[in-house]
Amino acid sequence: MQPTYRTQKVAYWYFAVAALLFLLQVLDGLIIAAQYVWPELFVSFFPFNVGRTFHLNLLVLWLVLGFMGATYYVVPEETEQELFSPALAYVQLVLLTLTGVAALVGFVAANFHPSLWLTEGREYIEAPRWVDWLIVLGVGIFAVNNGLTILRRQRPITATLGILSLGLVGLAVMYLFGMKFLSNVTVDQFFWWWVIHLWVEGTWELIAGALMAFLMMKLTGVDREVVEKWLYVEVGLVLFTGIVGTGHHYYWIGTPRYWLFIGGLFSALEPIPIGLMVFDAWRMTRHAARPHPNRVAWTWAVGSVITHFLGAGVWGFVHTLPQVNRWTHGTQITPAHGHFAFYGAYATLVIALAYFIVPQLKNAVAKMNAARGIVAFWTTTGGVAGMVIALTVAGIVQVYLQRMAGLDFMVVKTQYLRFWFVWRLIFGGLAVLGVLLYTWDFLSFGLGPEPRQVVPRPAPASSE
Repeated sequence: MQPTYRTQKVAYWYFAVAALLFLLQVLDGLIIAAQYVWPELFVSFFPFNVGRTFHLNLLVLWLVLGFMGATYYVVPEETEQELFSPALAYVQLVLLTLTGVAALVGFVAANFHPSLWLTEGREYIEAPRWVDWLIVLGVGIFAVNNGLTILRRQRPITATLGILSLGLVGLAVMYLFGMKFLSNVTVDQFFWWWVIHLWVEGTWELIAGALMAFLMMKLTGVDREVVEKWLYVEVGLVLFTGIVGTGHHYYWIGTPRYWLFIGGLFSALEPIPIGLMVFDAWRMTRHAARPHPNRVAWTWAVGSVITHFLGAGVWGFVHTLPQVNRWTHGTQITPAHGHFAFYGAYATLVIALAYFIVPQLKNAVAKMNAARGIVAFWTTTGGVAGMVIALTVAGIVQVYLQRMAGLDFMVVKTQYLRFWFVWRLIFGGLAVLGVLLYTWDFLSFGLGPEPRQVVPRPAPASSE
């Protein structure tokens, strides 16, 4: 099938840039994993602190670009209207890509001379202020372009489009709370978490929920009314538990004591809406109106629901209560949860959307190599799962030896955790192979000859 609206084709370039940045991110992650085993590796020109900043900023950049590309495909279809300005969409893509790359180069340059790249030193949002403003400009263009398209719509606004629109507004607004450094560290950290938690677990969840609903409707053929009814329930619970659940980050930053109870309670409730998403996907699978020919997109979509529940729900729950978090916070259990949650909640969803949307744009569904895409899923997911298990075991060992037995941090890290860091490196290599396979598969969409049209032969003439 060709795209219904020609302006939907802008989505392809967003997914293409996102795929290349994803590959760069996991290659950088492999270097970081190797530095846990060999701390002196590349220490003179690409030390661990630079690599970690590189890794995290790349994560945000490619995921946001992936969501934007999917949105530029979904909005015209949901509004039955061409995109307001494809030219603005391309300008926005160039602006955000160049800004992100400039920030990454700056982080490396600062390692050689700090004055080359002055930042406020705030973790996860280290970029200078002028970079922040360019990001806000890019996101603003995105919101305006989609907003004007929605205002010109030819049909009543749907639940999917409404929730997606709310997420777009939040994407632009919530980032602003991290752009002002406050002299009181507790107050600064209070609003800093509005970006780190609410921007990601609030507005991103709205966008992801709407895009997943759209994808499920297309892949299963289940009625829109049924899918959107569950979407309201799931998103409502995500916001109810997630917004107040921000309090589990307020345990240790000097906020009032009541956050211990509120944050712990609502964080413990956060797996409920994610569990409902698992049930919803299972129910839609059983009641699918027709089998969809795109098995690869279906595999990644179902994998996203399950790994989202495991990473964000199960791994998040096991150490969110303050009585547990006082021992686990800052140990290897934290990156175990972080890697699994981001992979399950967002990375797999963006890839599922790419596998559904790009073959549609390129008229390449019939040419897809289903085996290659499914092998890419299992290779990447197996690598991430193995990494998460290695980090989880390392974190348990670290909690016992460092936090309970009182051994020195460096002694624990170098003498007792190295074995698990080796396994993390091995599984990280497996994940990189999976991403390489996905990138190769993605770039092959639409290449080669058009699928041959099969014309039925005329019936043989009767002998009578």
